[in-house]
Amino acid sequence: VQLQASGGGLVQAGGSLKLSCSTSKRTFSNNAVGWFRQAPGKEREFIATISWRGDMTKYADSVKGRFTISRDNAKNTVYLQMNSLKPEDTAVYYCAASRLSIISITTLDYNYWGQGTLVTVSS
Repeated sequence: VQLQASGGGLVQAGGSLKLSCSTSKRTFSNNAVGWFRQAPGKEREFIATISWRGDMTKYADSVKGRFTISRDNAKNTVYLQMNSLKPEDTAVYYCAASRLSIISITTLDYNYWGQGTLVTVSS
């Protein structure tokens, strides 16, 4: 199973980006999906997750109110809308499919990972 993350790029502080995560198979249909990020020299951290029905979401405190996760199961795609971006949001962003249908913030619950997309926020 391969996940494809896209939509990263260079943006000024205060700007917006929308990341997409897609797969060619029905990996998402019964699984929660999460977004994580890893900045240089730092550990990978949880950002947001959404249940397989899309009725439950959870966000890291650092992005709450600025980022929105959503999904379209018919398109096998999960999105991360990022607004009011800050330089500290600079990182490689990864999407991952969970082995569970319910939300989880633990990386160990995610068994399929995309290759990552780089987001750079300039000050």
